[in-house]
Amino acid sequence: MTRLTVLVTGAGTGIGNQTVRALAEAGHTVYASMRDTTGRNAERAQDLRAYATTTGVDVRVVELDVGSQQSADTAVRTVLSEQDHLDVVVHNAAHLGIGINEAFTDTQIAAILDTNTIGPHRLNRAVLPHMRAREQGLLLYVGSTTSRMVYPFQGPYEASKAAMDSLAEVTRYEVARYGIDVAIVTPGAITTGTAHFSEGTRPADQHVADAYERLAGVEQHIMDRLAELSPPDADPRAVGDEIARVVALPPGQRPLRTTIDFLSDGAEQVNNTAQQLQAALMDRLGIADLLHPTNATTNR
Repeated sequence: MTRLTVLVTGAGTGIGNQTVRALAEAGHTVYASMRDTTGRNAERAQDLRAYATTTGVDVRVVELDVGSQQSADTAVRTVLSEQDHLDVVVHNAAHLGIGINEAFTDTQIAAILDTNTIGPHRLNRAVLPHMRAREQGLLLYVGSTTSRMVYPFQGPYEASKAAMDSLAEVTRYEVARYGIDVAIVTPGAITTGTAHFSEGTRPADQHVADAYERLAGVEQHIMDRLAELSPPDADPRAVGDEIARVVALPPGQRPLRTTIDFLSDGAEQVNNTAQQLQAALMDRLGIADLLHPTNATTNR
């Protein structure tokens, strides 16, 4: 196995935390990033350091706020100063919004889009010059089946994930001739083992939310039903293990999309059909080579 240097965002809890552990246990050097590592996330940061000490794996905590270009630049510089190379970035940091669309203010929706969609873009701007120069690397995005199959009461989150998904796929074509892989690992609903729902943003306009009295109880019904439909093994570690599997594949052989969907909500079928049509379009445009990473030597 090739030992890689990996940077994971949103590593404090849930999928990000379990991804750090899965990658570290596979033998990689993993930089677990999160905001405010000496403040509100100090305990989470210390838990990962203790885990590394106890198990003997190589996990290092690094400060990174995906809402700041300066923070993204600094985090990447920190990794490169210690490792000389950065092989993989896992775009996991995300924030959930739960409630009636109309009741969210524009500021709230903009904040969710900033974290979930623009955050990965900031980190790409920090790391892609390095990856392009080396003509290798992997940008791995943690997507969501709700990019394809939507649920009520998660509008801002679903919109942000769909936008991130589109940017990820476009980036795939634009970096392919520089030997860089792009992959999207798409989890379905996971209601346990994560702070995603408990820390989600609620709509600020309670007056508007109250006006939707005909939907009273529906949000809780959906959450209860999701919990009922989820099997016992529906937890963030399954996603972390899938990310570790994709990372371990040889460059150029990593699939664009894989799905970890315990509910089988149909997103995988939609993705498969869309991928076939996209490939046909790229062929008609005469740029089918962008569907797979190559390098400068191959292009000459």
